[in-house]
Amino acid sequence: MVSNPVHGLPFLPGTSFKDSTKTAFHRSQTLGYRNGYAIVRRPTVGIGGDRLQFNQLSQAELDELASKAPVLTYGQPKQAPPADFIPAYVAFDKKVLKFDAYFQEDVPMSTEEQYRIRQVNIYYYLEDDSMSVIEPVVENSGIPQGKLIKRQRLAKNDRGDHYHWKDLNRGINITIYGKTFRIVDCDQFTQVFLESQGIELNPPEKMALDPYTELRKQPLRKYVTPSDFDQLKQFLTFDKQVLRFYAIWDDTDSMYGECRTYIIHYYLMDDTVEIREVHERNDGRDPFPLLMNRQRMPKVLVENAKNFPQCVLEISDQEVLEWYTAKDFIVGKSLTVLGRTFFIYDCDPFTRRYYKEKFGITDLPRIDVNKQEPPLVKQELPPYNGFGLVEDSAQNCFALIPKAPKKDVIKMLVNDNKVLRYLAALESPIPEDKDRRFVFSYFLATDMISIFEPPVRNSGIIGGKYLGRTKVVKPYSTVDNPIYYGPSDFFIGAVIEVFGHRFIILDTDEYVLKYMESNAAQYSPEALASVQKHVRKLEAPASESERFAFTSFHWLHISLLKGSCVDIPTVSFLFCNSIYI
Repeated sequence: MVSNPVHGLPFLPGTSFKDSTKTAFHRSQTLGYRNGYAIVRRPTVGIGGDRLQFNQLSQAELDELASKAPVLTYGQPKQAPPADFIPAYVAFDKKVLKFDAYFQEDVPMSTEEQYRIRQVNIYYYLEDDSMSVIEPVVENSGIPQGKLIKRQRLAKNDRGDHYHWKDLNRGINITIYGKTFRIVDCDQFTQVFLESQGIELNPPEKMALDPYTELRKQPLRKYVTPSDFDQLKQFLTFDKQVLRFYAIWDDTDSMYGECRTYIIHYYLMDDTVEIREVHERNDGRDPFPLLMNRQRMPKVLVENAKNFPQCVLEISDQEVLEWYTAKDFIVGKSLTVLGRTFFIYDCDPFTRRYYKEKFGITDLPRIDVNKQEPPLVKQELPPYNGFGLVEDSAQNCFALIPKAPKKDVIKMLVNDNKVLRYLAALESPIPEDKDRRFVFSYFLATDMISIFEPPVRNSGIIGGKYLGRTKVVKPYSTVDNPIYYGPSDFFIGAVIEVFGHRFIILDTDEYVLKYMESNAAQYSPEALASVQKHVRKLEAPASESERFAFTSFHWLHISLLKGSCVDIPTVSFLFCNSIYI
């Protein structure tokens, strides 16, 4: 190997000398790696570490020499050697395009923001057409920020195409891994490069701002205390001084409403109001002591604060034009608090003394709020419909599930199995009804009447039960206030009207006379005399013919009362013999 050529001698064999002391003949390394990519490096030294000779001409002079044709030529002129090929990773080394972009992110689980704007920087590396997305770190954002997408080639569509710098421009949307980024601007180097490549850039757009971040940048509210008001002085002066008012809330106009009593406390130290419930013994309500906790009560709100969520947020001075003060609480006036209208009817002696000294109000009398009970409404029964007894029908108006009317148990026990029997004839213009006889049974235990017609043979009329046990209403009595037949209405010759049929009492048994004599106070003298006269007439001595006639008729009556069957020939025989005698 020839080294250290002599200056001025041609580089030919025999004109160069070897360096016998040189022992290193290795070539310098021309291949290497940068950021994980294989690249070619130009050697700076020759074989064995000798410095390489290079031209000291400028680039313009080198270009001129490369294009200049030689004057003296031997044979055909030679073409200039082509320029060295420079790969892209060498030509575009450390050249990066930078774009400013943002994307919108939904926030479904927050009440303070519905969406979030996140600003990012998109970097395009020209040396290998790779891209990366980096989000600048925002202090106290609470969001993992930094490198969102690491450096790599990003797919543009499903066909396998990748994003190229020709696809990037200002004012367009690009989708990367399901997220849509809006490119709004780029840096100066990116703008110059794209314009040099013949790409017409769109005008820049304004970067979108995150509304929640901008809200946090606003200064906090400052509350300035008026100079003419000393809150500490009010606290020290009126400490432990409370105005007490007695009020009612009348809600009787609504369904199931009532009039309830409350105590309103007004604290002079900080102008707060507290409403306490007044519980009575066995009032059936839960023992909650407070209806409204101690707080300041707004009197007049601003127009824009009507929709203010007072139930979840506290009201500040910016939403209130006027607060309730002590002069708003006057005995005899109404006060609307939380949608309820309270009427103040009394206060304690300290409150009266305070109003007299502070406002000069001396007349604060107690107002009577006790309501007089309305007169009882007379409950009238509906008209009787004619079904069953009036007492039974009236039970449907007293209860939802009607019960049987109460019975006189003592009367039923005393008069058990006591029955008064009477013989009666039907008063009718029909000739066939004149000979019909009926037995009336009056049950003293229940005041019911039953009618039985003894069957008569060959009469053409079917006998048997004529009327079941029931109470019989007297004629000319009202339907709402019926009057029933009683024992005093039955005597010899009395006319009993049963449901439009008239019956005449003809005879009684001996038990009826004994009952009438033992209970003479229930009967009129005429009724008792009629039965006694009829019995004495039967017991008086008479001729043989009269005795036969009375005996025959008495036997016939007794048979009818007992319900025995009597045939027509027997009745005709007795009737003819009595007429003959």
